[in-house]
This record gives sequence, structure tokens and C-alpha cells, in this order.
Amino acid sequence: MKKFAACLLFVVIMFTAAFPAAFFPPGEWYASLNKPDWNPPSYLFGPVWSSLYVLIGIAGWRVWRVRDVAWTRPVLILWVLQWILNATWSLLFFGLKSPAIALLEILLLWGTILAFLLKTRKHDQWATALFAPYLLWVSFATVLNATIWYLNR
Repeated sequence: MKKFAACLLFVVIMFTAAFPAAFFPPGEWYASLNKPDWNPPSYLFGPVWSSLYVLIGIAGWRVWRVRDVAWTRPVLILWVLQWILNATWSLLFFGLKSPAIALLEILLLWGTILAFLLKTRKHDQWATALFAPYLLWVSFATVLNATIWYLNR
């Protein structure tokens, strides 16, 4: 039961990254932007991010439970950093209405996710596998962010 509670805590922490999005919804400004034809429908983002947050939370818990401080500490720092960057993107893109600044930030997020994957691949392949869809989605989101910035310069 303690393992489940700890895992659930990581998942809940990850879901808190969505809080800024609640304060800065896309709204009229986003609707007025030029977007590519391949821009996903808005109803898709909630289920995708919810699924990813569960996977990211479980991956973080898997790293935390290893208890090898020399390996775990830097990987957990990457996990916390990705959480901060994930939460910040909505503030930058929708709150500041700045696709350019958000693009720079999402590149940092992408690098942090990649670093997490590289650090976990030899120690916990499950954590790596759980994080891989996150890298794929953020890769897509980065291209989308860059395209929106370009179309609205």
C-alpha cells in the first residue's frame, strides 16, 4: 500500500503542472492565431496530457524508489526540472501570449526529457519506456509551437 501511495503522489504532483493552464486558457487570442492544417483539435489535448502525466508520474516514482542517491538524485532533479518547465510553458505561451518565448522554453523542456531518458535507460528501462511518449509528444508540440510562431510573426 505504501508503494501505491508513493506512486500516486508522483502522479498527483505531475498533474499540478496543469494548474497554470487553468489560469491561462487558450481563449480568443489563440483562436485568432494562424495555425497549420495539422493542428490537433483542442479536445485532444486534455486526454493526451492526462495520460502523459500518469506515465511521467510513474516514471518519477520508479526512479525515486531505487534509493541509490548517487544515481537517483540527478535523475530526480531532471524530473523536477521537467515538471517546472512543463508547468511554465502555458504561462509563457497563453499567459504572456508569446509563442517565441514559449518556443525557447519548450526546447529546454525537450532537452530535459531527453536527458532523463538517457540517464534512466541503463538503470530503469521501465522509467525510460514510460517517459518515451512524453518526448514524442513534446517533439510534436515543439514543431507546432515553432510553426505557430512562424505563421504569426
